[in-house]
Amino acid sequence: MEVVITALGPDHSGLADPIIHHVTARGARISEIQMYDHDEEELFAMLCRLQFDAGADPAELLGQLQDEMKQIGEHTGLSIRAWSPDARANRPRLAVACTYVEHTPRAVLEAVSSGQIAAEVPVIISNRKKLGFLADEFECDFRMIGDGTGAVDDAALLATLDEYDIDYLILARYMRILPADACWQFAGGRIINLHHGLLPGFPGFRPYHDAHNVRMLTFGATCHFIIPELDAGNQTINQRTFSVAPGTPLERIIAQGESENEPACLVEGVRRVVDREVHLHFHRVVPRKDLVAKSAAAK
Repeated sequence: MEVVITALGPDHSGLADPIIHHVTARGARISEIQMYDHDEEELFAMLCRLQFDAGADPAELLGQLQDEMKQIGEHTGLSIRAWSPDARANRPRLAVACTYVEHTPRAVLEAVSSGQIAAEVPVIISNRKKLGFLADEFECDFRMIGDGTGAVDDAALLATLDEYDIDYLILARYMRILPADACWQFAGGRIINLHHGLLPGFPGFRPYHDAHNVRMLTFGATCHFIIPELDAGNQTINQRTFSVAPGTPLERIIAQGESENEPACLVEGVRRVVDREVHLHFHRVVPRKDLVAKSAAAK
């Protein structure tokens, strides 16, 4: 059983020791550990990926670890989360975050509804009211976390993810940058983003315009994991492209990308994660070992 523990809080000495000593005493093997001291902010952050031997009920073990980490957090002043992709492996819970563009979140919701993505979506999150009707159509809750200008209450975002016990946060053209503390608390491959351009070539907020300005005829989208360090690279889950004829107006390119290419790119990327074909390990997307073994045996 795999468990991911994240910890975030004010920096001082001895923060990691209680967590590491406790989980290893429980028999856990550490397969990944990352610790960061943000000196300017006096902030400590840690991610620890653990492996437990098969036998224990995943949901029961996770519940025990969550209670134990809560106690350690109260003692150390850290916000500690314990999560396992095995606890609900057959049907994880997704939160879909969006802003204005309808096609991409709708595609994810339709894929879940049809069974293409084996998951459930209990809540849609947005910093704008525009797409609230999707919650009524797909019979889930809608949480508005923005004010009248679209500015986000990041604490409300985290509270919503906790309230609905979310496994993966899907950023379906959610046009806000997540703060570092949110990225750390849901680190380890739990945040999936759709960027409406091909990375690493066209980052930023206007990738269609940037590609069009250099006379590109192939445009694309990138589905990738979000990690605390922006522009770290190597977190691509899926990419999808389409080509146009010379002289195609930019407006038509954007319309095709938003209505066809971006939704298909994100749906396939989310499916790969939910079906556990890939995962994030030391900030790199890698195929799961059991999938590689099955592929090799088939040959």
